[in-house]
Amino acid sequence: MLAAWTAPRGIGPYLRQHILDKTFQGLYHTDAFDRALLIPYFIVLFLLAGYGMHRYILVYLYYKHKNNRTTEPSAYFEKLPRVTVQLPIYNEQYVVHRLLESICKLKYPREELDIQVLDDSTDETRSVARNLVEQYAALGNPITYHHRTNREGYKAGALAEGLKTAKGEFVIIFDADFTPPEDFLLRTVHHFTDPKIGMVQTRWTHINRDYSFLTQVEAILLDGHFVLEHSGRARSGVFFNFNGTAGVWRRRAIDEAGGWQHDTLTEDTDLSYRAQLKGWKFIYLQDVECPAELPVEMTAFKTQQARWAKGLIQTGKKILPRVMRSDAPLHTKIEAWYHLTANLSYPLMIVLSVLMLPAMIIRFYQGWFQMLFIDLPLFLASTFSISSFYLVSQRELFPKKWPRALLYLPLLMALGIGLTITNTKAVIEALIGKESAFARTPKYNVESRKDRIGVTKYRKRLGWVPWIELLIGSYFALTVFYAIENENFVTVPFLLLFVLGYWCTGLMSLLQGRFAGVALSGEAHSKPFPVGV
Repeated sequence: MLAAWTAPRGIGPYLRQHILDKTFQGLYHTDAFDRALLIPYFIVLFLLAGYGMHRYILVYLYYKHKNNRTTEPSAYFEKLPRVTVQLPIYNEQYVVHRLLESICKLKYPREELDIQVLDDSTDETRSVARNLVEQYAALGNPITYHHRTNREGYKAGALAEGLKTAKGEFVIIFDADFTPPEDFLLRTVHHFTDPKIGMVQTRWTHINRDYSFLTQVEAILLDGHFVLEHSGRARSGVFFNFNGTAGVWRRRAIDEAGGWQHDTLTEDTDLSYRAQLKGWKFIYLQDVECPAELPVEMTAFKTQQARWAKGLIQTGKKILPRVMRSDAPLHTKIEAWYHLTANLSYPLMIVLSVLMLPAMIIRFYQGWFQMLFIDLPLFLASTFSISSFYLVSQRELFPKKWPRALLYLPLLMALGIGLTITNTKAVIEALIGKESAFARTPKYNVESRKDRIGVTKYRKRLGWVPWIELLIGSYFALTVFYAIENENFVTVPFLLLFVLGYWCTGLMSLLQGRFAGVALSGEAHSKPFPVGV
């Protein structure tokens, strides 16, 4: 591993040889116990650096293929095709009215539209949704209500059940917290004039972006995904995925790919890869925006991220063997590997967290030379690729205001670190084949700072994870103390990110779960929803 490393040529042959000599001297002049710690430490750093460098590659692909950006369709339908809008909901009492209001405002011929409310709810949402559907139907909207007595297959099962009676040649899906603009269908459906197109995905935006520091960070995280990951992959012609909502499918592409399957928690990514392996082409429309509500609680955010982390690993186990055996180009296979295995970085971060303090002690006594020329570059490749990745996305979306994102970068990086416990648990469950229910992300119809969370019945139980996060944060506080005592000041800012990350996610989970639950319990909700239309 170290033998493969070479110093930069610009520093001269003498200094290059000196660095290599010091490196090998540091490795071989340690005892067996030290090497047993340093070898996995370096392996983890190299692997994390690999995933970090991949972010730079996505940025490179984004700019290299900028001329491949899809904006307008190649042709337009003379007669608009029939479209089915599917709205899968589960216990969404506080946002279902907003969803139906926006859907019934879509500009599209009513004779070519049918709207399915696919309700798996077990609470008051059933009566709320049914009443709203009846009222909107009475006003001439082609909307129907469908309720299942069981949640077999969860969201994927509900969508599959809805397809049995769907009338549309094309199917559009919106989750409960989305509010599509009125011209959404008119800006997307014409791209299907190309018979090779199987799916069109649009970009999520955020209704409550400015609600709190947490929602600001969440928005930046999603912006990076929708601007650089999706656009980089779509523009370079490799596989990318439908995001489960705010996208349009050709019905035939769903059927030919094998339909909705519920053996993973990311049924959207699973179907996307199966469809693209069948030869269907996907389009990403970065300029078409679809607003949605971000989670306003740390526990809700962690639930969402854990579901995505587990689902992608499940999809990777299922799909990657097919991708590798397919006729897809090599660069498509490599990108699929990085895409579907990216969440393995979370357990790697746990290993790095455990090894960091003993490795720091060992490397300190070997001297600063190895730490400066080996440890530091690897650490920067693992961490700073994240900050630069998200800064570029903000610059693309907000050319004049993007420097404001610098204020959120420390918390963004810390939050990514703080998610490692929750997401590592999810990844391990996926690797060992442990199944779990589809955990929905609670939404409360909170859009601005004047809104507040009312009913807390959708809040998840905290469990032991926040306490583990606080414990690991304390462990890193000790590493900070050690680094300062030994005048290893270069590492202190990075170590503080670990402290901030673990303490932040742990404390926010506990505070929101305890104090908010006491203060805001009762029967009030964040906003009144209409009893009439």
